[in-house]
Amino acid sequence: MPTTERGAASGRQLAHPPREEIRLEAVLHALSDPIRLRITRELAEGHDDMACIAFDLPVSKSTTTHHFKVLREAGVIRQHYEGTSRMSRLRADDLEERFPGLLPAVLEGARRAAVGFSAPA
Repeated sequence: MPTTERGAASGRQLAHPPREEIRLEAVLHALSDPIRLRITRELAEGHDDMACIAFDLPVSKSTTTHHFKVLREAGVIRQHYEGTSRMSRLRADDLEERFPGLLPAVLEGARRAAVGFSAPA
């Protein structure tokens, strides 16, 4: 059963799967979407606790909310409230524990695709 976290000021709670319940197929599904992969890449580039509004995404607010929910429910990100802002953080340690090397490999593949680089044969 997913765990919840309490926002300090608001009392709002968000469900997150515990580390041991993160499923590979859910993570792969979450990372298969270009928008969600973009969010994950930005978080992986050293940004801790980014507000959802900090991402300049080419989709509507409701679609953005959906993408963050998919990432959170898959166990890719952890979210909490700071005032009225929903903050997101990559669960890199949890993902590395469950699926060693998966996140770095996916992010490197995305980076190479973005710059048009192909791996040597």
